[in-house]
Amino acid sequence: MTPAEIRQQQAAAANAQSVQTLQSARQTSSAAQQQAVNRPRRDADSRQTARHYLAAHGVEKSFGGRTVVKGVTLYVRRGEAVGLLGPNGAGKTTVFYMITGLIKADRGRIELDGYDVTALPMYQRARLGIGYLPQEASIFRGLNVEENIRSVLEVVEPDRRRREANLNALLEEFNIARLRKTPTIALSGGERRRVEIARALATRPSYMLLDEPFAGIDPIAVGDIQALVRHLTNRGIGVLITDHNVRETLGLTDRAYIIYSGEVLMEGRAEDIVNNPDVRRLYLGEEFRL
Repeated sequence: MTPAEIRQQQAAAANAQSVQTLQSARQTSSAAQQQAVNRPRRDADSRQTARHYLAAHGVEKSFGGRTVVKGVTLYVRRGEAVGLLGPNGAGKTTVFYMITGLIKADRGRIELDGYDVTALPMYQRARLGIGYLPQEASIFRGLNVEENIRSVLEVVEPDRRRREANLNALLEEFNIARLRKTPTIALSGGERRRVEIARALATRPSYMLLDEPFAGIDPIAVGDIQALVRHLTNRGIGVLITDHNVRETLGLTDRAYIIYSGEVLMEGRAEDIVNNPDVRRLYLGEEFRL
């Protein structure tokens, strides 16, 4: 066996051990997560432990010799909503994709509840608790509402009775029970987002990454999406949002990161970000108001 083959086997074994350890940790904490459902929201700091976070540590990424992300560090705790904002070309989308696993980081690491998942592909991160809602419509257009959600439940829940109970619970929770037989192509933008989020929750994620959740919906549905995000955090789920709608995103997040030229320009609460002179000069503009 060549040295390269030995290293490849060692890396695969390390990845498998990481997955097994983290899956065990998720099973141990599942009862506590279930208790978070319908629990009145409290301050995120007061109910989280040091290990319950999704984090990027010093991640870097280059394309064609051009460095687009330069040592970015950020984290999201369970039960809080965090914004990832910045001008076009700042690198925020690349950071977001490195956390999901869509893009591999050149340097740095990604941690999930204290475990290094940097080397894991996207599907394994999803199994371990990272949910992802892309900007583009992700529903199965040939299926109706309940079939969309059931298609995911069939993968994660082998027992038919529990599967149908979970389906009914999700339909009721997101107020789409009346739409259960509706073809998804007939849904409005806000209704489609509800179905997509309900389907994502079928995998029981600890964290949800929302890519441009306000894209493609009418102004009336903006408040609906904001309410859905608050519902997720009340469930004890950590939410990371990247969006070009700065005002709407700052209005619903506990805090946000501003990415500029591949680096974190600032991190803080909405009022601190809006009042920061560098953020106003480089990103928001002097006339911006919440």
